[in-house]
Amino acid sequence: MKNNVYNIIHHGAVDGVTGSCHELNIAGKDGILVDCGLFQGEEKSMDGAGANQLEIEFPIEHIRALVVTHCHIDHVGRIPYLLAAGFEGPIICTIPTAKLLPLILEDALHIGVTKNKSLIDRFLKIIEERIVAVEYGKWHDIALTAKGKELKIKFSPAGHVIGSAYVECELQEKKNTHQILFSGDLGATHTPILISPNAPKGTDVLILESTYGDKNHKGRKERREVLKSIIEHCFRDRGVVIIPAFSIGRTQELLYEFEHIIHEFGENKAHDKGNWEDVEVVIDSPLANNFTEVYKTLRDYWDYEAQDRIKEGRHPLAFDQMTTIGDHEEHLSTVKYLKKTARPTIVIAASGMCTGGRVVNYLKSLLDDSRTDVVFVGYQSYGTPGRDIQKYGPRNGYVELDGKRYDINAQVYTLRGYSAHADQEGLLNFVRDMEKKPKEIRLVHGDDRTKRAFKEVLEKEFPNIEILIP
Repeated sequence: MKNNVYNIIHHGAVDGVTGSCHELNIAGKDGILVDCGLFQGEEKSMDGAGANQLEIEFPIEHIRALVVTHCHIDHVGRIPYLLAAGFEGPIICTIPTAKLLPLILEDALHIGVTKNKSLIDRFLKIIEERIVAVEYGKWHDIALTAKGKELKIKFSPAGHVIGSAYVECELQEKKNTHQILFSGDLGATHTPILISPNAPKGTDVLILESTYGDKNHKGRKERREVLKSIIEHCFRDRGVVIIPAFSIGRTQELLYEFEHIIHEFGENKAHDKGNWEDVEVVIDSPLANNFTEVYKTLRDYWDYEAQDRIKEGRHPLAFDQMTTIGDHEEHLSTVKYLKKTARPTIVIAASGMCTGGRVVNYLKSLLDDSRTDVVFVGYQSYGTPGRDIQKYGPRNGYVELDGKRYDINAQVYTLRGYSAHADQEGLLNFVRDMEKKPKEIRLVHGDDRTKRAFKEVLEKEFPNIEILIP
C-alpha cells in the first residue's frame, strides 16, 4: 500500500525471529522505532547487522521515540547501541515493562558490553530517566516536528510475557487518519499467568509476527499432561532434566505449571523413588530469580486464574519444591554435584537457545550422560546451539559450545505446546476478530519457510488483503 505520508522500514526480524526493530517513518522527517533487539545465531538485518555487528548503522536523527513491545532480549538488546548512536528520545513502554527493562539491560550490558559497574550504573540511570511508562488502553501522544501531522500510540495486552503489548499507531494528517498496528510477539491463548490478547477493532496496515504461522499448538490441559509425562519418563532415566528457558516469561510459566502439577498429583509417583511432592525444581539464573520477584509484585497484571490461586493460599512462583541458585560458586558446585550424583532433578536455566548463560555449563557437564534429558520448550533459531542439540541430539551427534565439541548421548525432547508465541490459529483469529480488516499485512519475525506457508493460508482466507513478506 503506497502513500506519501508514511513508510514502514524493517531493520530486523525479517531474516528470522530475532533482532526485532521496525520503523514508522513519517514523510522522511519524523519517525518512531518499535523495538530494538539483539540478533541470535545466523540471523541478520537487511543492513547487515547481526550477532557480531551490533552497532546502529541506519539513520536515527529523525527518530522521536523508541516504543518497546516487551523486554525480551531480541526486542530490546540493542538499546545500548541505539543510545551510543546518539538517540536522545523517550523510551515508551507499559508499566510492567518499565519495571523489568532495566534488569534485562543491566544483564545484557554486563555480559556483552562491559563489566565496569560505574559505567553500567550510569547507563541504567539514563535509561530510567528516558523511560515513559504508559497504561494499557491509554493513548499517548508523540511529538513530531512536521507541521500538520499528529501521532499517538496505544498499548494493548499481547499475552506473550508480563507487560507485553501490541502497539496501535494513529497518524493524523489533514483530514486523514492512518492506522498502523505492530503486533510485537502475540502470546498463545491461555498462557499461564497472562491475560490473553484480544484483537483491536481494526487497522489499515498490520505488521504481524509469524513465528509459528505454519503450526498449531496443543491445548493448555493437553500440553500440561505432556509436560508431566515427559518429566516422569525423564526421571525413569534416573538423571537430570535440563530445560533451557528464557529468564523472563518462560521460566515463570514453567514454575506456574510445575506448582499446579505438584498441587494436583503430589502423592502420585513421579519416579520409582519419589512422589511429585518430592520433586526438586532448581532455578539457576540470577536474572530469572530477579524477574520472578518482580512478577510477584505485578499481580494486578495476572489473569483471573492466577489471582484465584493466590486467594486459595497457593504460591505459584514460590513453592516448597523450588530451589533458587545464587552466586557463581553455588552454580558451579550444583553442576559438579549433579554430574557426580545424577540425582533426578529438574533444572531450569538460561539462555533459552543455549547461546550463553548458566545452562551451557550444565550441557557441557551432562550432555554425554545417557541418563540426562534435555527438554526444549521454545523456538530455537538457526545457528544456535539449541537448534543443533534439537536437530542432532536424536542422532547421537554433537554440538559446539564455546568452540569445543560435546557428544550428545542425552535424550532430547521438544515440547512445542509451551511456546509463548501464538500458533497459526491464534494469529488467524487476531485478524479474524478485527471488525475493520487491514488492507495490508506484513509478515515478520519468522523463518522464510514459515512465512511463505502462512502467507498462503492468509491469502486463501483473506483474498482482499495484500499479504507481503518484506
